[in-house]
Amino acid sequence: MEIKLARIDDRFIHGQVLTRWMKVHPIERVIIVSDQVANDETRKTLILSVAPPNIKASAVTVERMVKAYTSPKYNDTKVMLLFESPADVLQLVEAGVPLNEINIGGIRFENTRKQVTKSVSVNEKDIENFRKLSQIGVKLELKQLPSDPAVDFAELMETELKKDRRGNV
Repeated sequence: MEIKLARIDDRFIHGQVLTRWMKVHPIERVIIVSDQVANDETRKTLILSVAPPNIKASAVTVERMVKAYTSPKYNDTKVMLLFESPADVLQLVEAGVPLNEINIGGIRFENTRKQVTKSVSVNEKDIENFRKLSQIGVKLELKQLPSDPAVDFAELMETELKKDRRGNV
């Protein structure tokens, strides 16, 4: 399996992914890697329904993704992996799937999250998981569109967290 792009974006398949990222990273298959999505038939059906007809799309658990990655059946398959959160990315990497770089596109704001950028908000668990990913050598790159300049997300997140003098998220 050739992973052309691994991206955290809780909107999954949407305009930017379809019109920009897939042109820069030609793929045959998009895989949503999320235990929550894979185990929710309604949500999975809705998310996968917007995939272009020429691209195979699936939603799988992290465990199933590990098996698919090591399967000879997918040796020559070019894929884009889409994640909802850094927790799923970390679980996949810790299970042995080599992801050297993760593109961070969007994590929606909620009351329990601190806004790092206008498109990315994090909670305590996200912060912990992003830090672990960075510590094990996974490059975290904030980039909404392929034409945007790359920003080191680990560095940006730490800078923004320091600005919150209370230390609360």
